[in-house]
Formats: sequence, structure tokens, C-alpha cells
Amino acid sequence: MKPKLASRESLVREFHFTDRDFEQIRKLIYEHAGINLSLAKKDMVYSRLGRRLRATGLNNFKDYLLFLESDKDSEWESFVNSLTTNLTSFFREAHHFPVLAAHINGIKHRRPINIWCNAASTGEEPYTIAITMMDLFDSLTPPVRIIATDIDTNALQKASDGVYSLEQAEKLPKDILERFFLKGRGDKTGQVKVRKELRDLVSFSQLNLQDAQWPIKGPFDAIFCRNVMIYFDKATQNKILQRFVPIMHRDALLFAGHSESLQSLTDMFQLRGKTVYSLSEKAQALAKPASNPAANPIISNAK
Repeated sequence: MKPKLASRESLVREFHFTDRDFEQIRKLIYEHAGINLSLAKKDMVYSRLGRRLRATGLNNFKDYLLFLESDKDSEWESFVNSLTTNLTSFFREAHHFPVLAAHINGIKHRRPINIWCNAASTGEEPYTIAITMMDLFDSLTPPVRIIATDIDTNALQKASDGVYSLEQAEKLPKDILERFFLKGRGDKTGQVKVRKELRDLVSFSQLNLQDAQWPIKGPFDAIFCRNVMIYFDKATQNKILQRFVPIMHRDALLFAGHSESLQSLTDMFQLRGKTVYSLSEKAQALAKPASNPAANPIISNAK
């Protein structure tokens, strides 16, 4: 009798990974984070969670999922971190920042400014917002509070550290690099670190947009929710957009990602420019009056 040949998949893959395992992972990440993984993400899931199997000493995904269910407090965070995507860069979608500056310039004499970046990732986006505000106010200590949140705690730690490779920052204009970053020396050669004043302008905190309660109050003058909605189904997208409205000033702006359109999701926002939205007339009745002074947003677990 000829020996049974191994399948191509079993020859390539280190761990046993079934369609049932994949469906269970899709269910868990959707329930916890609202992330809607497509069927095309199976190889990505295997690759990223395979690292967790090695770290936990487990030999197959079935055992890993059992371990996850019984030990959520310590492993769940790593599970979510593994399946979130942190593609970002300084001044990404650069057309948004002149719009932000013009918007804040028009209201900066009315109240202190509060901005929420809710997909902070490794920090490039909130630091870009901070640079924009410092340039607008011509000050390293402008009357601005930037709240930067993300579900991925590993990414937030890097963001809070504010240390990047020179390669990550090399596309920045030379004057910005010189004014807002410190170049590393010795064993830090090849790295840059954001200035203390820049770091002090941003408060980093873990936040899951799917949580029943958000540890922030607002009201905000601008919300950056860029390249986030693409990971959610339409019901989740609509739910999150509805929750933005009561924590926004009536004249606030919402910045979305380049491939995201909100007009088919909700009647609460109207297009103001390229992926920039203001509150619709209907939504303004639910938002914070634009004339009210804005207290600093409350974050119960800010670092």
C-alpha cells in the first residue's frame, strides 16, 4: 500500500488550522472589537496568531482557542492586538490638516480646543495633529487638548514612547523634523524622538469603539476616525457614528479615511470636503451648542 501523501497545506503550515477555527476567530474578534474579518483574511489570521501559539507553547488553534476562552484576562489583549492593523504615517492624507487648521482658526477665540483621534495606532496621526496645532497657534503650548485612543495596547505603548526610526520620519519636511524631533545618538542612532512639548499635548488611552461606555466626555471640535470604518460592517459603522454626535460641538468636523463614505450610512453627517464631514441639521439638535465653553474631555484611564 502506498503511503498517504500529506496535503499541500499540512506541508506548509506549522499548526493545524481548520475552517472551523477560522470561523471561531472571526466570531470572537467581531463580538469583542466589531472587526469584520473577510474570508480572504484566513492566511493573515494564521500568520499573526501563529506567533501567539508559539508564545503560549500550544500546538494547534483548537487548543489556543480553548486557552483563550479560559484565560481571557491575560491572553485576550494579545489576541486583539494580533488582529488589528496599524498602517499609518506622519501627515497621511495630508489634505486634511490644512482643513483642520482653518477650522480651528475660526473657533480658537471662542473656547479651548479639544480633538479626538480614535485610531491613534503608533502615534503618527495624533502627533501630526499636534504639529498642526502648534504651527497654527505659533506656540509649543497651544490651548489644545488631543485625546488619542486605540484598541491595540502595543501600538499605544509605542505611540506614548514617541520613538520612531529615522526611516519613518524621513519623509517629513526638514524644518518639521528639526523643530519637533530629537535625533538619537550612540545606541539610539537611526532613531528620532518627539519633543516633550509635542508629547505633552497628547493624552493616550486604550479605548474599544465597541464598548458600551466610552471613557471620554467631549465635547470635541474635531474627531479623526480615519480608515477605521472599513473594518466594521454597516450596522456597527452606523452605531459608532450615532455615538459621535452627542460628544461633538455643533460646528465640529469629522475626518474620515480616503476610502470611506459616510453618506450612505447615516443622515447625521454631511460632506464638507474630501472625506471631511460636518453635522447635519438634524444632528446639530443632538450635539453640544457651539457657543458653550469646552471643558477638557474627561478620560478615566488616561496615562
